[in-house]
Amino acid sequence: MTIEYRDTEVVFAEIVGVEDAEVLLAWLQERSPVQADFSACTHMHPANIQVLMAAGVQVAVWPVAAPLECALRSVFSAGS
Repeated sequence: MTIEYRDTEVVFAEIVGVEDAEVLLAWLQERSPVQADFSACTHMHPANIQVLMAAGVQVAVWPVAAPLECALRSVFSAGS
């Protein structure tokens, strides 16, 4: 499973594809605030990143994979 949904946290693992974006959006629309754990994530389709940004999700744990960490830090820091 690439996305694990918890009470107020969403945990991403391995490759998160575009097919996950719609379910992620529906889940986020029912919760606030939510934190994201990217520690085990190695790739994320941009649709999911857009959903997370639109929902105002805070990053709890950055990815271990350096290229993804760099990209996500850039994206999530752009608005702060």
